[in-house]
Amino acid sequence: MLGPTGSGKTDLAVALAQHFHTEIISTDSRQFYKGMAIGTAQPSADQLAAIPHHFIADRTPEQELSAGAYEREALARLEQLFTQYDVVVAVGGSGLYIDALCEGFDELPSDTAHIRTELMQRLASEGLESLCLQLAELDPAYYQVVDRHNPARIVRALEVCLASGRPYSEQRTATKRTRPFKILRIGIEWPREELYERINRRVDMMIEDGLEAEARSVYHLRHLSSLQTVGYREMFDYFDGTISRDEAIELIKRNSRRYAKRQMTWFRRTPDIEWIMKKDVEKAKKIVEIFCEE
Repeated sequence: MLGPTGSGKTDLAVALAQHFHTEIISTDSRQFYKGMAIGTAQPSADQLAAIPHHFIADRTPEQELSAGAYEREALARLEQLFTQYDVVVAVGGSGLYIDALCEGFDELPSDTAHIRTELMQRLASEGLESLCLQLAELDPAYYQVVDRHNPARIVRALEVCLASGRPYSEQRTATKRTRPFKILRIGIEWPREELYERINRRVDMMIEDGLEAEARSVYHLRHLSSLQTVGYREMFDYFDGTISRDEAIELIKRNSRRYAKRQMTWFRRTPDIEWIMKKDVEKAKKIVEIFCEE
């Protein structure tokens, strides 16, 4: 189950898991971490009680989980789950982690510490925009879908480009690995204006639920990649005094909408997604039932 932020993936995944009497594995790259429940829209207490979830708040932000490490851990967990269930529901909006689970994560250059050091020095002296411009030149395909406010993603992509002499995007999709299970991808889509309104309302709810206090509780960890995330970055800037609280909230809404647009650009690369409009639970159930009968 995939879709942009605010599309209702969690609700639909829970409904499917209840219908098929199974469990859920998250493919969201930020919901792994404790102390970030509001900002990452982790499943509610009721949803967690209704259906067992995996990879939800099961590690601290300091225990960052790369896509490659996630692939290994998630496949091991699925091997266990498939001894109990015929169907397992995976849900999330992080394209890189969905691809890692479904297709594998290529072995990328590893001896690149010197390049990373140089890039981090440039980040400090020239700013992120300079690195983004270089990435746009070296790998325009990845530049179109990457979170361009996330220094860790930009630096890593440049690091691989410079070390290998090839675009990062080519190396991430070069080898698709076979899996010992069938994969069905169901995507949720909304009319753009409706989706953007849902995102705006969700941000307002996050503020009401205590996003500001949650962001303050992890402010001391702001240097971590796991905290380079929409919702926290803007709050951190507010805490630093560079923007007002109202500006932070509006930026969270704007950047969430932009992130949703990049997510859909990423998903559109995959031709075999079964798209459903809005949260059509009955259609999703039928798609899964037909798939299982094949």
